[in-house]
Amino acid sequence: MNLVRSPAESVVLATSSTFDNSRYEQACDQAIAMCDGNLRSTIKALIMANEYLEVELQELQAAIAAGCAPSQARGDAA
Repeated sequence: MNLVRSPAESVVLATSSTFDNSRYEQACDQAIAMCDGNLRSTIKALIMANEYLEVELQELQAAIAAGCAPSQARGDAA
């Protein structure tokens, strides 16, 4: 699952006629349940998770730009 999308990709995804909303509804319900129904805590947790992923992505992009590609997992070798 792609976690990071550009705003344009999100708009296209949201307006697609084949858009399946049920998985997002389920994910939303799970996130709210994990925060004991507290919507403010849920939003805060999701913002924090997004910030973490943005930092990870920036670090990975910097490593790739510097020529330091991450090694493949053992199971990926053919």
